[in-house]
Amino acid sequence: MKKAIIGLMSLIFLSACASAPNSMQKRELEVYKQQGLMVEEKNPTIGVMLGFLPGGGSFYVREYGLGVIDLLFWPLSILWDPISGANGADSINYIATKMHVNQLKQKELDKLQERLHLSEIDVEQYSIEKDRIEQKYSGNL
Repeated sequence: MKKAIIGLMSLIFLSACASAPNSMQKRELEVYKQQGLMVEEKNPTIGVMLGFLPGGGSFYVREYGLGVIDLLFWPLSILWDPISGANGADSINYIATKMHVNQLKQKELDKLQERLHLSEIDVEQYSIEKDRIEQKYSGNL
């Protein structure tokens, strides 16, 4: 019985933590931040602070099912919910930033394509500009 309870608690602990962006995504997000392209939809610090309230961190990052689990296991959930709130905020910000960057990139590529169709630039200039745009939004410095 004791092993079953420990196993259940371990499973809840592992499932209750929102997955954070991996190291490559964190690096990419930092580059976008340096370039002024990052979108901060959720604040990780607020996610941490709300994680000390029953289910607050999970509810903040739109993990409603996990928020209910955190409510049921509060105050024990304060061991994982602040981390879940921060990780979830980082993940939301990464996704929002990627969407924003992709929209900006596509807008520039569409304008470039239009310039080519209007014969304002030749194929060589198009290729050079397209490579520049791809590099600009690649997430690499």
